Amino acid sequence: MAGRGLAGRCRVSMQEHMAIDVSPGPIRPIHLISHYFPHFSPFVEPALGIPAPHLAAASTNHPAPQPQPDPEPEEDSDDSTALGTLEFTLLFDVDNSALHCTAHRAKGLKPRASSSVDTYVKANLLPGASKASQLRTRTVRGTRGPVWEETLTYHGFTCQDAGCKTLRLCVCEDPRLRPRRRAPPLGELRVPLRKLAPNRACSFNVCLEKCRLTKRPKSVDAARGMSLYEAVEVEVAWEERGRILLSLCYSSQRGGLLVGVLRCTHLAPMDTNGYSDPFVRLLLHPNAGKKSKHKTSVRRKTLNPEFNEEFFYAGPREELLQKALLVTVWDYDLGTADDFIGGVQLSSRAGGERLQHWHECLGRNDHRLELWHPLDGTPPQLGN
Repeated sequence: MAGRGLAGRCRVSMQEHMAIDVSPGPIRPIHLISHYFPHFSPFVEPALGIPAPHLAAASTNHPAPQPQPDPEPEEDSDDSTALGTLEFTLLFDVDNSALHCTAHRAKGLKPRASSSVDTYVKANLLPGASKASQLRTRTVRGTRGPVWEETLTYHGFTCQDAGCKTLRLCVCEDPRLRPRRRAPPLGELRVPLRKLAPNRACSFNVCLEKCRLTKRPKSVDAARGMSLYEAVEVEVAWEERGRILLSLCYSSQRGGLLVGVLRCTHLAPMDTNGYSDPFVRLLLHPNAGKKSKHKTSVRRKTLNPEFNEEFFYAGPREELLQKALLVTVWDYDLGTADDFIGGVQLSSRAGGERLQHWHECLGRNDHRLELWHPLDGTPPQLGN
C-alpha cells in the first residue's frame, strides 16, 4: 500500500528518468525537466495518463532555454586589461618637498610560467638615474591579485620636478625566481606628474601596459647584426648630480652657526655596482685651521643617504656674513682618491635660494631653516 501511494504521488516519464540518471550534480529547480529536450518528440507512458498534445503545446509555447557558458575570469580576458590593473595613490607634499606613492593592489596579473606569481612594485622618476630614483615595495607571494598597501616616498621633490618628470611604476616578478637572467616586468604604466594638485591625494586604477622598447645606442653588438631594440628599465637621464637637504640656524646662546646635514637624494652613481658610498665635507672660507673643516660619516652603497648630523661654526653674525660655506658630496674609495659627486656654495655672493637661505638664517637668531639645494657637477671655486 505504501508503494502504491508513493507511485501515485510521484510519476516521472522515461525522458525525465534518463535525465535524472545522467545529469551531473544537483538538479536545477525547473518546472519540467523535459524542457531541456525540445528536439525529442513527446513520449509518455500510458500509465501516466497525461495527454501527449498537452506536452507538445507546452514544448511549443515555452522554447528551451539555451545554456549560457560561464563567464571567464577577469584576469583571463583579452581586452585592455589583459596584463592586469594597478591601484595606487599619489600625493605631492609641498610643505615637506616629498612625493608619496602608495601601492594598494593589483588585479588580473599574467604570470609567465605558473598560475601563481611573486610580485613587487618598482618605481622610477624619469628622467633620472635609474638606481638613484628606484624604490620598491616588499614582495607578495603566491597570488595574481597581490595587496601591498605600502608607501614609497621621494624626498626632495619640488614643483620644478612635478613640471618635468614622470613616475614609472612596474609590477615585477621576484628576481629570485629567475636567477640566471633578468625578466622584464609583467606590466608598467607612466604618470606625468605635472597635473598633480599640491597637497591633494589622487587615486588611480590603471591598466598595465607592455614594457616599452627603447632603441639601443649604436655599438659593436649592433653592427654584428644583433637586435637594435631592447626592453630597458629607464630612459637616458640628463646630467643630474643629486640634491642635499641642509638646515642653518644662528644660535644666540652658543654664538655661532649650526649647520645640519640631513640627507641627500638621487646622487650620481660613482661605483661599478651602480651605487656610491657617499659622505659630506663642510668648509667655511676663509677660515684657516681644522675648526673650519668637518665631514660626516660614510653611508655604504646608497644613492639616497640619510645623515642627520650637525656641526658648529663659532663667530658673530656680521663676520659669518662675509664668509662662504662650501658643502661637497664625495664617494668614499678605499686606497684611492675619493670621487667628487657634487657641491653647493652658500654665501652672500651666491644667487637664488642659496643666497636667500644664507641671509635668512643669519638675519635672525635661533631660527632654523631647512632647504633643498641641487648639487653642481663642478667643485665651487673660492677666491682668497
